[in-house]
Amino acid sequence: MYLKKSHNKKTGKTYLSIAQGYWDKERGHTRTDVVEKIGYLHDLVKIYDDPITHFQAIVDEMNAMAAAEDAEYNISANKNKRLEKNTSKLKNYGYIIIMKILHELTLDRLLINRQRKTGIECNTASIMKLLVISRILSPGSKRKAYNEKQRYFDFEKDTFTLTDVYRSLSWFNTLAEDIKLHLHKRINKVYGRNTQITYYDVTNYYFEIDKEDDLRKKGYGKDGKRSPLVQMGLAMDADGLPISYELFPGNESEKLHLRPMVLDLVHNYETGRVIIVADSAQNTGNNIYYLDKGKQRYVFSQSIRGGSAGFKKFVADESGYEWLSDEYKRKSRNERRKISVDFTAQGKTVKRDMFVDQRQIVFYSEKYAVRAREKRNEALAKAAKIVSSPAAYTKATAYGALKYIKDIEFDKDTGEVICAEKMPYLDLDAVAEEEKYDGYYCIVTNIFNDGKDRGKFPDDKIIEIYRGLWQIEDSFKVTKSDLDARPVYLSRDDRIKAHFLTCFISLVVIRLIQKLVRDKTGVDYSPENLVKAMNNISCINESNNLFQFYYRSDLTDHLGEAFGLDFTFERLTRAEIKKNLGDSKKG
Repeated sequence: MYLKKSHNKKTGKTYLSIAQGYWDKERGHTRTDVVEKIGYLHDLVKIYDDPITHFQAIVDEMNAMAAAEDAEYNISANKNKRLEKNTSKLKNYGYIIIMKILHELTLDRLLINRQRKTGIECNTASIMKLLVISRILSPGSKRKAYNEKQRYFDFEKDTFTLTDVYRSLSWFNTLAEDIKLHLHKRINKVYGRNTQITYYDVTNYYFEIDKEDDLRKKGYGKDGKRSPLVQMGLAMDADGLPISYELFPGNESEKLHLRPMVLDLVHNYETGRVIIVADSAQNTGNNIYYLDKGKQRYVFSQSIRGGSAGFKKFVADESGYEWLSDEYKRKSRNERRKISVDFTAQGKTVKRDMFVDQRQIVFYSEKYAVRAREKRNEALAKAAKIVSSPAAYTKATAYGALKYIKDIEFDKDTGEVICAEKMPYLDLDAVAEEEKYDGYYCIVTNIFNDGKDRGKFPDDKIIEIYRGLWQIEDSFKVTKSDLDARPVYLSRDDRIKAHFLTCFISLVVIRLIQKLVRDKTGVDYSPENLVKAMNNISCINESNNLFQFYYRSDLTDHLGEAFGLDFTFERLTRAEIKKNLGDSKKG
């Protein structure tokens, strides 16, 4: 192998690649194959002090290792030899799957092309790869990712510093919208997108640093605690692959952010007409009116207990229900519904009543009823303790039980109970009213099973579409547990936003891995199990350039099958590992 320098006389540019010469017996002359493309010299000098010397050293190392490929390995060991401090001989090889996805998404090309126009000297594409790989396989702080970079073969000789990592975050943030759109287009081209159904939901992330700014605002998290939060609205396609996301302050209503997301998806992501699926938080007059007028479809859940008297009467009326089993019944109706919509005129917001046609599907499940009773009984037990000792609780610690308590007040600043003349007591009327609707669930939509859609959307199909929303809830769970997106330790807004960008890219990658394994093998592995398997595909430097592997399972075999890789060898040389990693970058 040799470092090939191809000079274009017309442009004056020199392109570097690693090539392999060999004798072609059939043609009777020497031929050259390009082993790995590197890039244009004038771009590489911005990243490396001396690109030719740098890559010549890599070629020399590859040749030395190749020469030893067929040699017999005689392993000798000194059993009394001690490990040096801060040493880890364990190296991960499973990250080759992540690298393969990242290169198929051509994220490195985007970053390298954009970096040409800046004065940034470090290899930002390499930094992004490290942050994504680390976020998936060993989540933690940026410092932790940097300190563990020697764990991966690709980063052994990278010279970027921890300071470079933090500075790159600021730059990544400026490219966030371009990166999201680039990933969407590549997924559409390479893997295929199904955006006919788009799921949307919102969650929040808390911070260890108790500080507010333009992005971090105090709000109530999903656990009821009031702390600095940032909220994320996430859009996902019908296959469970993330499309895009939006960050907004923790004190803003999530109801305001569905419309901008839909506008972005339709116009910038060119999704066309979609079915927006979301929970009851997005079921507002403004959102319904916007989607109706924009000829977009929606499937929302509808609060029964918060519905109108006429709607509650429809739910409770036994007539019209079709029992599909001993524990499940369902009915539906088309209804002209009055909604309240905000209009802006002369700088003022005016509410107007509007009417929309809507399909309402109600179903009852005994399983849901049992779950509702169990959940309420837990909350009632907590409410009883609060009533007996109100001073022992704050608004945060009383979360989940307050709707069953009357005459209890809290200090707005401290959250502590205000001692008033009235004593708190259990609201038994509220309990009785809630019990009426245990097990009932309602979905509303502007998709009707008539006209052009006749026969395409029966009630069960709409219910099935809505149930797909669990995938986006599962994605939030993945970001918070498997990817450790929270708590966030960064303090600068631009770097916080870049942190969530790397989390989003990591979520895209892990979902693609999950999809490709499922499509190839028919087995649907959880992100947690996929991450464990990739971490277990690790090796130890046994002797010189020989590495020993110690783990194999059905899952690792399925990963290999899905990605055209072989994880069955007990030993590989460094040259073999490097070659395989090089091949993974040809996506």
